Amino acid sequence: MKITDLLTEETIVLEAKARTKEEIIDELAQTLEQAGVLHDLKAFKEAVLLREAQSTTGIGDGIAIPHAKTSAVARPAVAFGRSNPGIDYDALDGKPSHLFFMIAAPDGADHTHLEALARLSSMLMDAAFRSRVESASTKEELLSVIKEKEAAEEIEPETAPASAKKIVAVTACPTGIAHTYMAADALKAKAKEMNIDIKVETNGSSGVKNELTAKDIEEASAVIVAADKQVEMERFRGKPVLQVPVAQAIRQPERLIEQALKQEAPVYQGSGAKLESTHVKGRTGFYKHLMNGVSNMLPFVVGGGILIAISFLFGIKAFDPNDPSFHPLAKALMDIGSGNAFALMIPVLAGFIAMSIADRPGFAPGMVGGFIAANGGAGFLGGLIAGFLAGYLVVGLKKAFHKLPAAFEGIKPVLIYPLFGILITGFIMLYVIVDPVKALNDGMKHWLSSLGTGNLVLLGLILGGMMAIDMGGPINKAAFTFGLAMIDAGNYAPHAAIMAGGMVPPLGLALATTLFKRKFTKAEREAGKTCYIMGATFITEGAIPFAAADPVRVIPSIIVGSAIAGALTMLFKIGLPAPHGGIFVIPIVKGSPWLYILAILIGSIVTALMVGLWKKEVKE
Repeated sequence: MKITDLLTEETIVLEAKARTKEEIIDELAQTLEQAGVLHDLKAFKEAVLLREAQSTTGIGDGIAIPHAKTSAVARPAVAFGRSNPGIDYDALDGKPSHLFFMIAAPDGADHTHLEALARLSSMLMDAAFRSRVESASTKEELLSVIKEKEAAEEIEPETAPASAKKIVAVTACPTGIAHTYMAADALKAKAKEMNIDIKVETNGSSGVKNELTAKDIEEASAVIVAADKQVEMERFRGKPVLQVPVAQAIRQPERLIEQALKQEAPVYQGSGAKLESTHVKGRTGFYKHLMNGVSNMLPFVVGGGILIAISFLFGIKAFDPNDPSFHPLAKALMDIGSGNAFALMIPVLAGFIAMSIADRPGFAPGMVGGFIAANGGAGFLGGLIAGFLAGYLVVGLKKAFHKLPAAFEGIKPVLIYPLFGILITGFIMLYVIVDPVKALNDGMKHWLSSLGTGNLVLLGLILGGMMAIDMGGPINKAAFTFGLAMIDAGNYAPHAAIMAGGMVPPLGLALATTLFKRKFTKAEREAGKTCYIMGATFITEGAIPFAAADPVRVIPSIIVGSAIAGALTMLFKIGLPAPHGGIFVIPIVKGSPWLYILAILIGSIVTALMVGLWKKEVKE
């Protein structure tokens, strides 16, 4: 299938009216709807924005490729929009975007469609092709330029340079349509320019292409893994492996290749499991497995926790039929939130930790171990132990049974691993883990209850500050995970400090861009407006662009503001039964909602003043 079968005159907008990122997404999505491409305009736009939330599709060089693969799409198609003035699209190079290719792929898109879309992404890496697209004066001319490029690529053989130096790479993005192939092409083009032999495997929507063989990996001096989703890692054991986000391969291919050639990367040790995964920033090991559990558990925690919190609006005991304040709706909310959503929280945590370690065979033992922990009073900590125990136990079972005859391969995942995994995990949890961990949980709860005001303030200071140190990174997640464990144990004070500390960085920076406009660029001031929303909804990551641009001034400022907010919530004796929600759950805090708002405002003001007074004026 050709790209011009997907991009037609009716889906081309040569002079886009949009002036913002949201407007261009809306304009192109409406163009697709008018062309009969979409089942559901709203659902498609939501899918595109969800992809943008993972990482911007503004790849730089004036190009943005918003895209989504969703059931809201009736048939695969591409919409093109061009903005001569340019639009601030949060591009990776910080410059305005002029060319917009919106890709719409249905859930059931076949390989020919997906390969055509991938080919478009690759073609855009050619500067001469982009220049012709920019100068096309009519829709017919634009389509002609694309047809010529497709024809040229079909007859142009791909030749590898003769070089003694060889590296291999893997590229993958969550959607697997655009960034995967653009990263691959950027690496191949730069390697050819540098006279380096490279082979790049792509993990796209249509499957693995150009798959690396054992010989390829053995001959390579190093491996580049540019991926934002799971890829097979165990095959790289013993090789220097450079793990980065997929966008980095698009923007900095030369730097990555040079680092790989110098072997400036840790040697991958492996873990014994068949499949390993890589995530943004190359996090591996304990943190990766923990976050796999936490991220999958979070919807149960957030949904269930907010339902429980809403039930409290009817009265703290309104869910109890024996209490005078009883209300049937409060009971229904509590039953759904606590009796069901929260009941699944710890089993899901353990199951997905185990699955991260041992792939699918680890899931059932992890779930059962987590269920035992939850029912036995071992709580969140017991669930963590169950997940890691089950995961590594199944890894051991795989090794123990790997010499069985080939005839037994089919029954290993459906009989041997679940039987022995559940049996051994269950016995260890019941007779070794549950009772000591329950005693530890009870002791921690008693210790927190016995802390004086001074110690509580210190704890709030630490937890609030932790939320701002890496804004969504391991330290932030460690504090957040501790808060979840305390909610599960019935102590709501720590999480109040944690949410306040997480809201302050984006709110404080948003306030700074409003109060000290001359200290920020126009793009930063625009980003500051978004930070008001992100801060209000407890999305600490909104502060990351500011911290990346000026870490010396911004990071200390947000840490101080967050720490003060966390300490004040403890001083004001605030408790938060909901794990997430930002301003939407403030009405149901235990204690004074107004004092909680005051704590967050004071922390935000401190951050804003520190940043504003510390930064120098910018010249635009």
